[in-house]
Amino acid sequence: MIKLNSPDEFHSFKENLSKTIKKDELFISISNATCGQARGSKKIVEAFEKAADKLLKNKIKIKATGCHGFCEAEPNIIIFPKGIFYQHLKAEDIPEIVEKTIKGEVAEDFLYTDPVTNKKCVSIEDIPFYKKQQRVLLGDNPLIDPCSIEDYIFHGGYESFLKALEISPKDIIKEVKESGLRGRGGAGFWTGKKWKFIEKEKNPVKYIICNADEGDPGAYMDRNLLESNPHSILEGMIIGAFATGASEGWIYVRHEYPLAVKHITEAIVQAKKSGFLGKNILNSGFDFDINVFEGAGAFVCGEETALIHSIEGFRGVPKQRPPFPVQKGLFNKPTLINNVETWANIPQIIKKGGSWFSSIGTETSKGTKIFSLVGKVRNTGLVEVPMGTTLREIVYDIGGGIPDDKEFKAVQTGGPSGGCIPKDEMDLIVDYESLTKAGAIMGSGGMIVMDETTCMVDVAKYFLTFLQDESCGKCVPCREGIQRLLEIVTEITDGTCKENKLELLKELSIVVKDTSMCGLGQTAPNPVLSTLKYFMDEYIDHIDNKKCSAGVCKALITFEISPEECTGCGLCKRACPENAIEGKIKEVFTITQDKCIKCGMCYDVCNFNAVKIN
Repeated sequence: MIKLNSPDEFHSFKENLSKTIKKDELFISISNATCGQARGSKKIVEAFEKAADKLLKNKIKIKATGCHGFCEAEPNIIIFPKGIFYQHLKAEDIPEIVEKTIKGEVAEDFLYTDPVTNKKCVSIEDIPFYKKQQRVLLGDNPLIDPCSIEDYIFHGGYESFLKALEISPKDIIKEVKESGLRGRGGAGFWTGKKWKFIEKEKNPVKYIICNADEGDPGAYMDRNLLESNPHSILEGMIIGAFATGASEGWIYVRHEYPLAVKHITEAIVQAKKSGFLGKNILNSGFDFDINVFEGAGAFVCGEETALIHSIEGFRGVPKQRPPFPVQKGLFNKPTLINNVETWANIPQIIKKGGSWFSSIGTETSKGTKIFSLVGKVRNTGLVEVPMGTTLREIVYDIGGGIPDDKEFKAVQTGGPSGGCIPKDEMDLIVDYESLTKAGAIMGSGGMIVMDETTCMVDVAKYFLTFLQDESCGKCVPCREGIQRLLEIVTEITDGTCKENKLELLKELSIVVKDTSMCGLGQTAPNPVLSTLKYFMDEYIDHIDNKKCSAGVCKALITFEISPEECTGCGLCKRACPENAIEGKIKEVFTITQDKCIKCGMCYDVCNFNAVKIN
């Protein structure tokens, strides 16, 4: 790694890289981010390393990269330049793949099979999960070693920063405004407008912050970018600092993201050694440095003023605005805060132009958006689509629909502060205004799919429980209101709600929404309000009939064994932790209801559909 002291040295360095790395070179890309490692990708890397001599002899390189996006298919690899995709690999599969790759053959046993056409997909471009995506930010993940600044530069990295140095800060902000980029952290505020506000501040000391405190259950877009392409975030921040006059930056990332912390920290070290951070960057007279701050995992610290308090060494609680952070933020100085995905978009906008970015998406929501598609859907993973894509396209065309022949029920967008959208609204386009109108929010990009086995009242209870735990307790509407909402919903799921309290539930939700101080409280009632709006019949069924049609709420269900279908195998009895099942082998078994704790173990192990939920 060499220190680059000028744009000319940068161009010479890249030219030399082009002599050692070829665009069409044959290499094996191994998905090795957190999702992959959780399913054994480290063993895949080790297996390929054992075969390294044989591969290199045949001019085939190995590259452990970040996430390829298709999490359901982990561990997976892509063989470039043809883009051959192999999924669900084990270490013992690698020798066969190595031999066939050397011979130029395809190992068909490991290819992805399209469940609709039953065809094997050889190339990544043939796989439905990737077909409808527009991977502006995620596209380089399989090509780049996240721990290699050379890889990033070879694939166009830091060229946007050099372009930014050639134009004025005002022109940079103009491009960002023209792009129509809105903050990807949830609120959707216009990025260019925010940059203009801080650029106008006269204070000689300004800061910028990357909000990587991704706390939504099921959301991991920011973690993926930090793990897979950390230099793209750094480059965005450097451009932002140059445009607004900031001298120092912070990346606020939760401690629970160890691989993200490791990769972004290493990227900062590399950027400093290469001359992209520090004093007099590339002999431009521009000084800028970045620090990493690890948060303790408080959901409320996703709110920018709470995040600022945390960096300053105080308890992470929000404060009243105005003044806004762009006026008085970190250490009482003007501070620009954007989230990970927003910063990663900046190099793309500067490189290709604001008008290019603005040509993607809808009238009011520009560009692409990354969603973490999880839950009751076949193809779980990270999905990057143009704004304006419908929910149906995301869930069915990309996600592959609902597994096990179950019926789709709802999709929850926006995390705990979002809302649940039913199947009747599946043709809703995904943009800021449409989701808000439907009773949900964009949020940071979490998207949880639910099927017929999901109880929507229980979903509301789950998110209220999470938000009650995560509320900082500073303001009364949030502290007391969420607790009372949770009490009412718990009464409903427990079957102890003696009178219809749905009007009270709705009224209290609106009060909490309208009077809470920060975004956590203001959006906390969304799961309740959206489920009341679209699934009122389930609430009424719970209250009036003491019935949970999804068979989820334990107080409202019983497990029984059908005499007609029980074969007397005894599996249910062996699985029961409370000895609540009686009977002899080859005879009909029965459940003693007084002993049954409704754990569902008997239901899970029965191979003959004899255990029924009533």
